[in-house]
Amino acid sequence: MPRHEFRPGRAVAGLTMLGLAGGYAADAAGAWDAPWAFFLPLFLGGLWLAATVTWVAYRVRRRREARKASAENTVAPAIANGSHAIR
Repeated sequence: MPRHEFRPGRAVAGLTMLGLAGGYAADAAGAWDAPWAFFLPLFLGGLWLAATVTWVAYRVRRRREARKASAENTVAPAIANGSHAIR
C-alpha cells in the first residue's frame, strides 16, 4: 500500500523547475548562452501543463470514486413502493 497518492501535476511542475534550473546553470557556467526571455515561456508553459495534468488527474480520481461508490450501493432502498412520504 502506498504511503500517499501519486500527484502527477506536482511531478510535472518539479520536472519543469529542474529543467529550468539546469538551463540557468548551463547559462551561468557559460556552456549555453540563452537570453532571459527564453526561460519565461518555458516557465509559464510548464506551470500551465502542470495545472492541466492536475485537473485531469482530479477528474479521473473523482470519476473513479463515484464509480466505486455506485458499485457499492447495490442494496434496495428502505421503502420499495416508491412512496417518500414521512410517517
